[in-house]
Amino acid sequence: MPNRPLPVAASQYDPTNEQTTRRTVEQNIQDVDAKLDRSIDKSDKLSSLSLRRFQFLLMGAGNG
Repeated sequence: MPNRPLPVAASQYDPTNEQTTRRTVEQNIQDVDAKLDRSIDKSDKLSSLSLRRFQFLLMGAGNG
């Protein structure tokens, strides 16, 4: 998902532009929240493999 820049504010208040901007920000927050939930649950393949790699690397770590 590419980054979408926020629209430039108009010199006068525009309710339609404000609604569009607000909805865009809300959707981006929901997307981040969904990705965070998947990574916490380790339900997607990439986060699961990353966790296994990290655990494997820690097995060889010394205590001192």
